[in-house]
Amino acid sequence: MPYVNIKITKEGTTKEQKAELIKGVTDLLVRVLNKTPATTFVVIDEVDMEDWGVGGVPVEAFRKRQQ
Repeated sequence: MPYVNIKITKEGTTKEQKAELIKGVTDLLVRVLNKTPATTFVVIDEVDMEDWGVGGVPVEAFRKRQQ
């Protein structure tokens, strides 16, 4: 019974995008590991930008450095 937890920054991801992620991850587990879709769980957590850090700084600051 696979359980996959996807964490993304909260930036307006649509219901359709989330549905595509859920389907894609489920399909991948079926194809690669022969898992049953009915017992495959995918959870998407949206994290506020100020609660996400990369390289020792908040993600917004990290992105600004990358530009």
